[in-house]
Amino acid sequence: MMDGITLSSSAADKVKSSLKIEKKEGYYLRMSIEGGGCSGMNYKMTFDKEEKEFDKIFESEGIKIICDLQSWMYLKGTNVGYSDDMLNGGFKINNPNAERTCGCGTSFSV
Repeated sequence: MMDGITLSSSAADKVKSSLKIEKKEGYYLRMSIEGGGCSGMNYKMTFDKEEKEFDKIFESEGIKIICDLQSWMYLKGTNVGYSDDMLNGGFKINNPNAERTCGCGTSFSV
């Protein structure tokens, strides 16, 4: 298993499009987790202009991804996909560390 966080080409295309729309070219994609959700932990994806001292830094499909050390412990090896399906569209997170996920796919437990 790879330790990095990766994006599918469709997820990277969506991130690039969002960066352009939000006029945030040059920003990083910050992935993190926070407590909450029906399974205990929620995924969070935001744009960030700078990395912090202990951030892990990855690059996938031309997107720079940053992750704080605490979140990285739970996100190692995660792949982010994207689907524009009308009913179940959006980012799809495949986290090999999650023992259980909720039905909506935005919350997990380990």
